[in-house]
Amino acid sequence: MKKEKSEPAVKTSPERIDTDIETGLTSEQAARRKADGYDNKPVESPSKSVKEICAGNIFTGFNFLFAALSVLLIAVGSYRDLTFMPIIIANTLIGIFQELRSKSVLDKLTMLNAPVTTVIRDGCEISVPSKELVLDDIAVFRAGNQISADAVVVSGSVSVNESLLTGESDEIIKNPGDRLMSGSFIVSGSCRAKLEKVGSESYISQLTLQAKKAKKGEQSEMIRSLSRIVTTAGIIIVPLGSVMFMQQYHITENIKTSVQSMVASVIGMIPEGLFLIASVSLAVSAMRLAFDKVLVHDMKCIETLARVNVLCVDKTGTITENSMAVTSVIPAGSQYSEEMINSLVSDFAASQAADNETMRAMKNYFRRPGGMMPVAHTGFSSEFKYSSVTFENGAYILGAPDFILGERYAEYRDVIESNGRKGYRVLAFVKYNGYPDGKALNGAVMPICFIILSNPIRKDAPDTFRYFAEQGVDIKVISGDNPVTVSEVAKQAGIKNASDYIDASTLTTDESINDAVMRYSVFGRVTPDQKRKFVKALKKNGKTVAMTGDGVNDILALKDADCSVAMASGSDAACQASQLVLLESDFSKMPGVVLEGRKVVNNLERSGSLFLVKNIFSLILSVLTICFGIAYPLKPSQISLISLFTIGLPALVLSQMPNKEIIRGRFIKNILLKALPAGITDTIIVAAMMYFGSVFEVTQAEIATSSTILLGIVGLMIVFQISKPMDVYKMWLWIICALGLVFSMVFVSDFFDISAMSPRCVLLCVTFSIIAEPFMRYLTMGIDMIQRLFVKDKKGENI
Repeated sequence: MKKEKSEPAVKTSPERIDTDIETGLTSEQAARRKADGYDNKPVESPSKSVKEICAGNIFTGFNFLFAALSVLLIAVGSYRDLTFMPIIIANTLIGIFQELRSKSVLDKLTMLNAPVTTVIRDGCEISVPSKELVLDDIAVFRAGNQISADAVVVSGSVSVNESLLTGESDEIIKNPGDRLMSGSFIVSGSCRAKLEKVGSESYISQLTLQAKKAKKGEQSEMIRSLSRIVTTAGIIIVPLGSVMFMQQYHITENIKTSVQSMVASVIGMIPEGLFLIASVSLAVSAMRLAFDKVLVHDMKCIETLARVNVLCVDKTGTITENSMAVTSVIPAGSQYSEEMINSLVSDFAASQAADNETMRAMKNYFRRPGGMMPVAHTGFSSEFKYSSVTFENGAYILGAPDFILGERYAEYRDVIESNGRKGYRVLAFVKYNGYPDGKALNGAVMPICFIILSNPIRKDAPDTFRYFAEQGVDIKVISGDNPVTVSEVAKQAGIKNASDYIDASTLTTDESINDAVMRYSVFGRVTPDQKRKFVKALKKNGKTVAMTGDGVNDILALKDADCSVAMASGSDAACQASQLVLLESDFSKMPGVVLEGRKVVNNLERSGSLFLVKNIFSLILSVLTICFGIAYPLKPSQISLISLFTIGLPALVLSQMPNKEIIRGRFIKNILLKALPAGITDTIIVAAMMYFGSVFEVTQAEIATSSTILLGIVGLMIVFQISKPMDVYKMWLWIICALGLVFSMVFVSDFFDISAMSPRCVLLCVTFSIIAEPFMRYLTMGIDMIQRLFVKDKKGENI
């Protein structure tokens, strides 16, 4: 059982200090707070230590079993039968490397980059390391500072970038009494704030912990299937191996021979090379994707993406370019001329910071200010969807029409929604009768004009989404923009069912979300918290979900998705938390990743069947030898020879062959059905060889050699079969494997315990070799027929 990290002790609520904003805490109070654990010490990573990772990969039941077998072989002096050990060592080293690599990525994940913070202590303004801040400290924040702990403004006023919370890199005005969330940035102004939550209690620490927390038991279907095969084999072979040893010793009365027979049967039941082939295939795919500018943090996501049936994407940056441009300006009436509108909006844009794409587009388009000086301004509020500037002649507001027009929205519905249906983003510019403060608007508004903006559709977006539609993948567009606009953009990108949209602000319960994610394809006005709920709801409905994201606010939803994809143009934290990173932020690379996943899974289904042939044969033959009280015919070195040229080498090469077929069925079922005919054929012909060999008084060494030859012949038959359609490269692979078998049996026969055979043994071997081909062919046809009948009956039941 793996040792879990102990959870930190729950702290009791401390007595709060009414800190004076001029003098701050005293040194003694700060020291007491620190001693009691109420400081801002960074949270420890929940990931396992290097020692735990190494121990977890070395001390496994799988390794213990092979270590025990090795000790037995060494004890009886059968050193040449240890040929299976390099594969076991390689499996262990690859497992350690993969976990250490994942740990390194997660440990680098950080969202707080404020090494020092200014505080008031003993009436003096000093700088202290951020980790030494304590509860109730009075911190001083100025433009450019990152807020290092959750706080409440007690004096001053600042503009804050809260993209961690909202996903929008816009300014929000914070006045006395307003909360400052750790991880946010001060854009302008200065303030003093009292720290309310520090250390593990702060928002940024909670977000970091959840982002770094690895999902327990998270494995792809292929890896789960391989683990299940090994676990099942492990349960069977311990009692079977013990009985096999005792039975073989009873027959031969020779400890060395008994150990060799027992080890040969046991290692034959375990697909020890299958994990190695899987790891190598995924690693090679990750390298190929890296050359294509796709960074893979977690190799198993290559398979997962190939099995995905729902892909959640954002509008901006995925469907459209990140850049935005003003397309046109539509006057709301005749009171303002075109020149007056341009002058007013230019003054408005000049008073705002170019901290988002919308405002950058405004500044690029409106360049003729009238010279009005701002009295006050508020940055964009993601909650209330507007920004404002107050001049001497009044206040002006720019924002989402459905939020700021109120009852007057109906007057302009046609112009707003008609442009929205064309995929444009519509902003209303109004004069406001009141003093806007970034909060909810209560005063009357007078519309001046509507500003039409657009994000150009990515040139390759239609082809990319058409590809996913052809593969049966549902696209869910999740955006914070108006749902009508998002729907129209999705239509232009060729997304299926793009007209099925909903305003996510109307989804207030988990039940409504659960219903909506299955009914709609486009979601507008989505909050960061809803993104995570959407992913969970889709998974709850049995979907395999991939999600793209680029902001820190996307991290938790990315972590919950089966496969997470980040754009390199987004935040570093999102890139570090995701399994895949598109280094050129090019969404058209996604089909290439899917094809890599298909190649890995489909090829490993072919390769995996080669390993299971040996497992099926060894299991059945072991049971037969125990039941009938006869000697096991093979030795470990002979099993290793067959494994090398009819399993390991062809499996490795075939795992890298092109394969674009859609993944169908369950991994374990597919490889089992492909392996069953050859496994049964191996068992029948070797059992027949053993029986008739004893009838014709063939020696045990001759039976072992002829059984090895028969296994090699059937092995080459199954390699030929799974290589179809055959081409020049596969034919050369088959020839090399055949020549390798012949060479090893002729020139290094002693190493593999291959002995000379009498004419009677040769005749038996040739006879059963001829029988093997039609026997396996008709057995394969029979299994295929049964499978088709079963599938047909199952469909009939469903109907």
